[in-house]
Amino acid sequence: MDTLTRIRAFIDVVEAEGFSAAARKTGRSKALLSKYVRELEDELGALLLNRTTRQFSMTEAGHTYYRSATEILKEIDSLADLVRENNTDLKGKLKVTVPRTFIDAEVGQSLIDFATGHPDLSLEIVADDRFVDLVEEGFDLAIRITKLDDSALIAKKLSDFRIFACATPAFVGKYGPLIHPQELARVPFLVDTNSRSHNSVRFADPQGGSISVSVSGPIEVNSPLATLRAARAGLGVAMIPDFIARPYIETGELVSLFDDYLPKDRGIYAVYPHRRYLPAKVRVFVDYLHGWFRQRSS
Repeated sequence: MDTLTRIRAFIDVVEAEGFSAAARKTGRSKALLSKYVRELEDELGALLLNRTTRQFSMTEAGHTYYRSATEILKEIDSLADLVRENNTDLKGKLKVTVPRTFIDAEVGQSLIDFATGHPDLSLEIVADDRFVDLVEEGFDLAIRITKLDDSALIAKKLSDFRIFACATPAFVGKYGPLIHPQELARVPFLVDTNSRSHNSVRFADPQGGSISVSVSGPIEVNSPLATLRAARAGLGVAMIPDFIARPYIETGELVSLFDDYLPKDRGIYAVYPHRRYLPAKVRVFVDYLHGWFRQRSS
């Protein structure tokens, strides 16, 4: 039995969180998986898994081995993808993490369109607003809406992105004129707690630098869609992503405030771990999304 088979068995058991669950998932017997893992431990001279009748856990050596082994197998699978890259029938699973705001908005249709066009590729979409560790948690890539910082990850910009400061015309008529961002400190503000700084908002100073404004108001919620509804109800000013706010601004239901002060350093990015061999399924997925956004911006 070759080492790669043993490694795959070990990873299957870890990701299924037990031998019985892994046996059901892979179609192999529990005894066979146990045999493979035991042989791998014998080969390494180290215990990888703690086994009891009621509990399952990895040893410290198991954690270390799992992290490295998953990356090695991805490299091997990616190399096979390169050899087969002229084959347009992509197969396998693509695991993607996206912000809830993205998947729930109209732009989330991009993922559905990709899945429709690639029926042999299984797309596992995990909607999560936290900052996911792609390598540690086994994701192929992430969609991130952010100002891109330096990192060990590779990123491709899919689209420009802005956040609008929005309110109803009636709200502006009641509290206005609202000309400078500092005026937000005196009016009701709808706080999206997904922001890194919950009770302050950063704007760009046209002269250079930035402006930070302390804000407060009747609602704090970790959902841009909820702040949109509250803004439409006239409860305050909200910072809302452009792909959510734009239709309401175009109809006049909401107005955009402080346009000259809105940051322009953000974008929608596809982010993936640096690998020597980029999997063909990742490359095709990223290229598709880039084309999807470009087509809609033209």
